[in-house]
Amino acid sequence: MKAEIDSPILTRLSQGQLNILENCPRKFQHIYFEQLGTPVSPQQQEHLTWGSRFHLVMQQRELGLPIESLVKEDSQLQQWVTALVNAAPDIFTKNWETFREAEHCRTLNVAGYLLTVVYDLLIEDETNAQILDWKTYPQPKKSQWLAQDWQTRLYLYVLAETTDYLPEQISMTYWFVKSQPSPQKLTFTYDSVKHEKTRQDLSELLSRLTMWLERYNYDSIPFPQIPVSTNRCLDCSFAVRCQRLVESGMKGNRNVLINLADIEEVSI
Repeated sequence: MKAEIDSPILTRLSQGQLNILENCPRKFQHIYFEQLGTPVSPQQQEHLTWGSRFHLVMQQRELGLPIESLVKEDSQLQQWVTALVNAAPDIFTKNWETFREAEHCRTLNVAGYLLTVVYDLLIEDETNAQILDWKTYPQPKKSQWLAQDWQTRLYLYVLAETTDYLPEQISMTYWFVKSQPSPQKLTFTYDSVKHEKTRQDLSELLSRLTMWLERYNYDSIPFPQIPVSTNRCLDCSFAVRCQRLVESGMKGNRNVLINLADIEEVSI
């Protein structure tokens, strides 16, 4: 008999979970209900560890705490922190008239789900609010991909819903710290039209989640799979479990390690 899930895991939903849910509901089931992990190569694990250290250094720096002990044995880490500060002096110049906070967490209750965001750095003044996010993977070739990612959409949406700022007064900037020859940025502005579109898409996605969850709990019906024709199963670590290797006629070993850009960064 299937143990009924009272949804403690789903009470809180992050952008990473929304991305997986939208891209493949069955994968969402495997990870968050069945607690199945996805393989990470040693190289990817090293990258994740370095990214966590970079975020910690940036948080410590913003708090005015010493960072020497964190960077003394990693000259590259010090190099990238310095490069980022030099590339964006305006956002690192503190002004007593602004509110600033690193690792700023906000939550928003929507349809019974607690949507949670953590901003690497939030800067607010009387007229504008900026969300800053540090990325330690290469800048994507198409900015449209990042514009549609739930991190961008959810981060902007939650800030607009939980403050008095109009959508037009809010922006989000990603800084790709390892870009050459210096860190590069992508800034996404916001407006009321985008805000309403996100509201509608979020409502539809959460409604489907509620339906799939009820069917899974009470009728043991698995979350739906995406069509084989999408070709997303080729590099998925659950392809065998979902019997997609057979359905797709795939032969030989495939690379089923996760993509770094799909990993949700862990808050400090």
